Amino acid sequence: MNRRSAVLAAVLGALLTSAGCSSAPPGGGPTAAPGTRTVSPVAGCGTASWTDPSDLSADRAPARCEPGAPAPVPLAERRKLTIATGTLSAEYVAPLEVALDKGEFAREGLDVELKVLPTPDALPLLAKGDIDALWAAPEAAVMNGVRGGFDIRWVAGNFSPDPASKSGLWARLDDSGTAADVSLSGRSLGTMIGKGSVIAYPMEKALRSHGGDLAKIRYQQLGSADVLTALRNGGVDSAWLLDPVWRTVDGDPSYAFLGGQPQGEPLGGFLYGPSLLTEDTDAGVALLRAYIRTVNTYFAADYKKDAEFVSYLAALLRTDPKILASTPSLRMDWEIRAGTTDRLQSAYRAQGVTSDTPLPESQTVDRLLYEEAVGHD
Repeated sequence: MNRRSAVLAAVLGALLTSAGCSSAPPGGGPTAAPGTRTVSPVAGCGTASWTDPSDLSADRAPARCEPGAPAPVPLAERRKLTIATGTLSAEYVAPLEVALDKGEFAREGLDVELKVLPTPDALPLLAKGDIDALWAAPEAAVMNGVRGGFDIRWVAGNFSPDPASKSGLWARLDDSGTAADVSLSGRSLGTMIGKGSVIAYPMEKALRSHGGDLAKIRYQQLGSADVLTALRNGGVDSAWLLDPVWRTVDGDPSYAFLGGQPQGEPLGGFLYGPSLLTEDTDAGVALLRAYIRTVNTYFAADYKKDAEFVSYLAALLRTDPKILASTPSLRMDWEIRAGTTDRLQSAYRAQGVTSDTPLPESQTVDRLLYEEAVGHD
């Protein structure tokens, strides 16, 4: 049993014996649950603030409101929230750090703490209400947790890649090989994440056109500093390279880019537990409103064209501005596409980390909170 499986078993056991232990919001009882709430038009958020979830086109323009919108709607009583995230240095976490630094959460009456926790460790805390939100992805552990009784939903997206990005699956080529000739059936893949991650979905697509599949690949889980080294010295035949690591092999004829995350389709973002789904939905909407306003104000377009903002962002993320500027801007996107969790679960089954009947989207995704935040009824 690998670490993820062992942790998941412990998580399920802990949660199934602690149902009903989550705390109520301070100063009152539950607020109206999503689906029973009044949704009103929001100034600055017109028809462009929502896109059809079934639109999976790679060139889909992400939803946007005007800068500064949606405006804050402060809670009647200040609320302390804890958001868990696996890292504070990755670019996809930047909207949260900017929202905190610029006071966008505070304007909603939220005192937010960002806490570094890996997803398997954060899940039981989220389901019990000990933390309020998780900035992560609907990984296999999340799907299995929901199946085991966790009251957790994916409620907002995070980003999709720029068309120029080559973050994704790279392979070493033979002396006379080309990307079209690469066959990965039965060969090794270096990854820092291992099985059960959302990258299983884009990997499955890339492997399908190169003679491999998720069940036949030999996975080699490596540290973040070791993935590139293993690919270069022949320790693995292929590797999943993240920003900005892929820049070190881009243009080198010894390596080929085989595919990355689908454009226009976020694979992560906010996960909510009962604390913000049902016990204090007002706070759940307020948190998304602050996040969405931050995207519209600071990340609406190609934010890396602004050298001053890149320097500011690099300081928040504790990275070198030149390294941050070396890769394309992410396309920040709070919406969730239709069928994404279906496709993810299909990939998890192909990897052998889940075997049960897939969960319907109604049990994995809740778009109502971000729709309320932008006034889409």
